[in-house]
Amino acid sequence: MPADQPNNQPDNRGPHLPADQPNNQPDNRGPHLPADQPNNQPDNRGPHLPAGQPNNQPDDQRANPPDNLPDDRPANQAVGPAAAPVLPRPRPTSGRDLFSSELGVLFRRRRTWAMLLALAAVPVLIAVAVRLSESAVPPGRGPAFLDRVTQNGLFVGFTALVLCIPLFLPLTVGVVAGDTIAGEANLGTLRYLLIAPTGRLRLLLAKFVGAAAFALTAALTVLLAGAGIGLALFPVGPVTLLSGDTIGAGDTALRMALLACYVTVSLLGLSAIGLFLSTLTDIPVGAMAATIVLSVVSQVLDALPQLDWLHPWLFSHYWLGFADLLRQPLSWTSFADNSILQLGYIAIFGALAYGKFATKDVLS
Repeated sequence: MPADQPNNQPDNRGPHLPADQPNNQPDNRGPHLPADQPNNQPDNRGPHLPAGQPNNQPDDQRANPPDNLPDDRPANQAVGPAAAPVLPRPRPTSGRDLFSSELGVLFRRRRTWAMLLALAAVPVLIAVAVRLSESAVPPGRGPAFLDRVTQNGLFVGFTALVLCIPLFLPLTVGVVAGDTIAGEANLGTLRYLLIAPTGRLRLLLAKFVGAAAFALTAALTVLLAGAGIGLALFPVGPVTLLSGDTIGAGDTALRMALLACYVTVSLLGLSAIGLFLSTLTDIPVGAMAATIVLSVVSQVLDALPQLDWLHPWLFSHYWLGFADLLRQPLSWTSFADNSILQLGYIAIFGALAYGKFATKDVLS
């Protein structure tokens, strides 16, 4: 460059060079630029170099820094303008959170409340029908305890429970159990539950606990609705048990709680069957219908005297065996036999459900 021509090239000394020190940085004008032409070529420092820091890196490595540079940045910090951020891995969901979430989803559904309202309507219909009837119900006619409703309104709940156990309670429990896995698969939310990560066994347990909680809620709904409407329409006093003994209000509440527990245990085997059927399909209506049909078939087989050898193995055999809880003293024989039978069904169909669900493709 001639001495009398000004140098329009920016001085790349940087803030670390004093003003009186000569700039020995090479001029990267390139051979194709004449000496008297200013260098307007952009400086390819890249976004990783501050503006005031000198660029001593060769030209072929300025725009694309090598991949073997030490990276002490956090894992979720992007590298370069085009790199995608690394999202943190979701924390495992605890068992308590999973169970509470499942119960919350179940009891927030309108379908659940519609089924509970339908169950509550059964004792109301019984009480209104008996109240409006002009003639008393003769002993031995109609469902059990129906002839005692006019004498004590608390028997409305007992009568409604007898009517609901063969059909209405298995119907509602079959709907809930059949929807456990198939419903999630049908909605496309099953894969997200397992990505959480949740674990397939823990998810099955949460679904089964939800079905059992609904069974308990359904039994309590029938008994409490019956007690409420009976208290409103009929006289209420000490309850005469099947053994002829009379108990007060506190003991009556305890017997009602035991009845609810007995019915809940009776429906656990059906819940396990519905859970297994729900793992076989992605269509919840099919699993619901199959569960309900099996409950009807079991009761039909239990009513045939020619199949006496099969009756003790049917999951519905002890459904109406709660009469022992209405005697004095309490007899736990039917409760124990029923519990052992239902535990067998839970073990068998729970293992089948896990075996099928463990290999189920939830991504397709």
